Amino acid sequence: MSTDNGAAGRPALVADVDALVARYVSPGSHLHLAMTMARPNAMVYALARQFAGRGDFTISTSATHTSLHALTMSGAIRHLITCFLGDTYPTPRPNPLYRDLARDIPFTSELWSLLSFTQRLMAGAMGLPYTVTASLVGSDLEKGKGRSFARLPDPAGRGRPLGLVESLRPDLTLVHGACADRRGNIILVPPAGEGAWGAYAAEKGVLASVERIVPDEFVDARPEQVVIPGQRVIALCEAPLGAHPQSLRGLASGEVTGYRDDYTFLTEMVECLATEEGAKEWFREWVEEPAGHAEYVARLGTARREELKLAEQPLAPRNMTAPVEQPQPPFHTGTPARTRPLPRDPVTRQERTIILGARAIAERVTQGRYDTLLAGIGVSHLAAWLSAGMLRRRGIEVPVCAELGFYGTDPEPGDVFLFSQLHATRSQQLAGIPEILGGMVSANRRCLGVLAAGEIDAKGNINTSLLADGRWLTGSGGANDIASSTDCLVLSTASRRKFVPRVAYVTSPGERVREVAGHFGRFSRDSVDEPFRLTTWLPLDDGPTTPGEAVAALTGWPVHTEGWLPEPAITDEEIAWLRGLDPQGFYR
Repeated sequence: MSTDNGAAGRPALVADVDALVARYVSPGSHLHLAMTMARPNAMVYALARQFAGRGDFTISTSATHTSLHALTMSGAIRHLITCFLGDTYPTPRPNPLYRDLARDIPFTSELWSLLSFTQRLMAGAMGLPYTVTASLVGSDLEKGKGRSFARLPDPAGRGRPLGLVESLRPDLTLVHGACADRRGNIILVPPAGEGAWGAYAAEKGVLASVERIVPDEFVDARPEQVVIPGQRVIALCEAPLGAHPQSLRGLASGEVTGYRDDYTFLTEMVECLATEEGAKEWFREWVEEPAGHAEYVARLGTARREELKLAEQPLAPRNMTAPVEQPQPPFHTGTPARTRPLPRDPVTRQERTIILGARAIAERVTQGRYDTLLAGIGVSHLAAWLSAGMLRRRGIEVPVCAELGFYGTDPEPGDVFLFSQLHATRSQQLAGIPEILGGMVSANRRCLGVLAAGEIDAKGNINTSLLADGRWLTGSGGANDIASSTDCLVLSTASRRKFVPRVAYVTSPGERVREVAGHFGRFSRDSVDEPFRLTTWLPLDDGPTTPGEAVAALTGWPVHTEGWLPEPAITDEEIAWLRGLDPQGFYR
């Protein structure tokens, strides 16, 4: 591709991501890494290569995982503004890189929730110095932010203060899109995540990589698909597979082929980064040694690149009439899951928790309390998926949403990742963070949030951030936004390490937590003024033999155990459905 300096208001077309970064990024900059479903990972690797040990960057990005670990390992970050630090696949978990985050190692940090972070970008994009949020208040996330956050009085008498948050204005925003024309008009494919807000918020403008640069006429014929206008773009380049190891949905017209998340790469990355020596070897192989993005892609190999290609396939009809004696998942089965004959295997504590949580969700929906589910990542989204399937078999449809823009998702059996592009293809609507966490959660009192917890205390407060010994967990993501705005059900395998008298850090306030599902029963309350009570009991195969003994041995809660109801035994059908969703047993 030719390189020029831009003309007549057009952005410069640059040869590759390394040239783009070298020409337009300076040490000490505030760089925003846009979180659409297609992350600007090729540019992230280029930053890590070129600015190792000298970037001194302030980085803002709503989630720090996957390829962002390369930038962390490079030592180029001075300060990080984010909502999540850890890993998301094969299961959400802490990453050793951030173990000492509370001690400002490996950098100083400023921690937000997903919606409040996006609201800051939206305010910056609209030229506002501040905006109002319903998130953060009552949690430890509101502390230590200086002028970036302040409590507001309750002018409307809603019974709870609001938060005033400062707008976020990075110097440059880095974006990866599906395609762009030579005028810089960028087409992004939903789910949108933060969408174009980071692009509009940038003081100087956008640096973009795209799968393909297309003729102007191609974009002119699709004005509704342009998400970022060329006026905001400083420079761009082609970077096929530029979001790898994460995903990108292609264009239905066929000009851009989508690709799935590279689960093999992600799993190997998690394993390598578990040790210091493994992390150094991974960084050498995938960041230092490749001369640029083209060599990085070549290292993946032709076979892997072909395997990752995403085909758009129509949904097949759901099988709602399968005979009970041959239990099948109540989900679309157009793509057969690689299931194992697991129903005869012992049911694990985590599987018991997921199934009891799914039953609780279904009960609340059938009672008419809720008409939408917001699924957090982890055991929570499996419970939401399973419950929606159970309800569908009864003729009740309840949309399941996910924070990056998924609405009405019918999960692809066998793909356990909440944000898979296969699930996006099988959703009723694809939107973004403001629509889901704002419109569907904050403004919809009939949405039930389904969350997981690292710790949960007797008041319902949830900790997914920081343990008492100073170790970092993962952070809020969208959990604080959900718990701050709508009724919630929380899932956690019961132990005195998780069911604690008082959480070490309040990531998400417990006022709206109505029910907690563990592996031996469910704890419920009708309002924040009431203590939790044990409402159901499922006998354990080993350990405590009575509800009172189980509560005493497996929780640190002062819970009354009178008046509980027996929880029906877990059925072969339930476990078959669950293991159809998770055939590899990641959540066993």
